[in-house]
Amino acid sequence: MHDAPPRACPCCDSTRAEPWTAYSPDSWEVVRCTSCDLTYLRNPVAYEALETDFAWEKTYEAKKESSKGSTSLSPAIRSLRKKLGLTHRDKQAKFRSWFNDGHVLDIGCGLGGRIRPPMTPYGIELSRELHARADAYMREHGGYCVFGPGAEAIWEFDAGQLDGIVMNSYLEHETEVLKVLRGAHRALKDTGAVYIRVPNFGSVNRRVIGPKWCGFRYPDHVNYFTLSTLRDTCARAGFRTELINRIALPVDDNITVLLHKETS
Repeated sequence: MHDAPPRACPCCDSTRAEPWTAYSPDSWEVVRCTSCDLTYLRNPVAYEALETDFAWEKTYEAKKESSKGSTSLSPAIRSLRKKLGLTHRDKQAKFRSWFNDGHVLDIGCGLGGRIRPPMTPYGIELSRELHARADAYMREHGGYCVFGPGAEAIWEFDAGQLDGIVMNSYLEHETEVLKVLRGAHRALKDTGAVYIRVPNFGSVNRRVIGPKWCGFRYPDHVNYFTLSTLRDTCARAGFRTELINRIALPVDDNITVLLHKETS
């Protein structure tokens, strides 16, 4: 499992890193890049292992048990978000507005129901069983689903084919971050946008709770972004970042952004 050479930083490709010993249980090596400050897992497993031995369902249930569902701050944070009017709204209306009711790709789409008509749904899915079901649903609505890792499959779409791309709880799992982002940049129309939601390594929860923070999950979470490191990474792929959860960010366990192509 750990025979491969240590992984370089997925943002800047540097091999200079400091260990996060407190966040490195068992044989997992979580480190901070000393060049760009990104925190990442230096010894991830292969895609095949993520589909079997370390499937999302297994690691999620294990994490839920170890952290008792989330963190001790979560009830207070949920109450604060409700008072501030920051509770989640229907994403469909937002997706339709952001993506102009167009052709929308969901990377790591699962069963495929996240993108609904009048948008045309496309997907990428690593699980063979889920891919088959998602592809059937998407073809009924004018699109299709590609089987395989996101960083490879994104290049099967035509340049400028898509009005929107959704990476919901996906980028923290992707070992080849820049490859998938550059593929997204190529496949996206100049007027399109990319929706990203990832765990917020800069959150108050992570700083207070430490190793039991709900955002840690080994080994399928391989990147741990702050807003700064997420912006830096996306800029290297030609995107500018628009923060969506601006007010709630310090007390939110997730970062939500839209990416837009940089214009010259």
